[in-house]
Amino acid sequence: MAESIELMENAEEFYFPGNKTGVLVIHGFTGTTQSMRFLGEKLAEEGFTVYGPSLKGHGTSPKDMETTAYRDWIRSVGDALEILNKTCDEIFVTGLSMGGTLTLYVAENSSSIKGIMPINAAVHMPDLIKTYDSLRDTETRFVDGIGSDIKQEGVEELAYAKTPVKSMKELIALSMIVRGNLSKIETPAMIFSSTIDHVVPPENSQEIYDSISSDDRELVKLENSYHVATLDNDKELIVEKCVEFVRGITKN
Repeated sequence: MAESIELMENAEEFYFPGNKTGVLVIHGFTGTTQSMRFLGEKLAEEGFTVYGPSLKGHGTSPKDMETTAYRDWIRSVGDALEILNKTCDEIFVTGLSMGGTLTLYVAENSSSIKGIMPINAAVHMPDLIKTYDSLRDTETRFVDGIGSDIKQEGVEELAYAKTPVKSMKELIALSMIVRGNLSKIETPAMIFSSTIDHVVPPENSQEIYDSISSDDRELVKLENSYHVATLDNDKELIVEKCVEFVRGITKN
């Protein structure tokens, strides 16, 4: 197997079979399923069927990611939904950072999703746009990565050490599409937002809350975590609130 497509250790997709309620768990930009495994395992312990796919170009190498586009990431999510639909009667979607952006994209384009739980989702990142604009016409292909924005000491996110400049363009494009269609979302939503986030401005989550059309929506502030909240001090709170949210809708 070529080096560029070898999977990083602990970046494997995960699938936990359970009942007829499925939860799709989506990792973030340059990240891996490692960041979502704790949440996925805890949801599975509640009896739900849980699938955490690896987005195309992730979990391998920055050079591999450089060859992918946002449509590939959307396709990865679509393929995962098809797998869950084979055994589940109802599906919820949660995701971290760009995984949250993709969660919103799913809700904008599918009326069958029962509920969404975006975590520090990105819809507008001025600093990233500024950085990309300064690099787009240069020879620079990679810059330092954005992983491991975590408050708890000793915890590391499994993510690329380098970010492809070309991939920044893809994330910006995806975010702009999702931001422009937020009002289409009518599905119940529980929106998680770290009060201090060095990657995605917390204002993103407030904008999502204000812009979606869902009657059933809640904004949950994470006071003790940075961007990768699913690995941080509030990870148990996220689990608790997600389970409460799903059970409140399914009445299981």
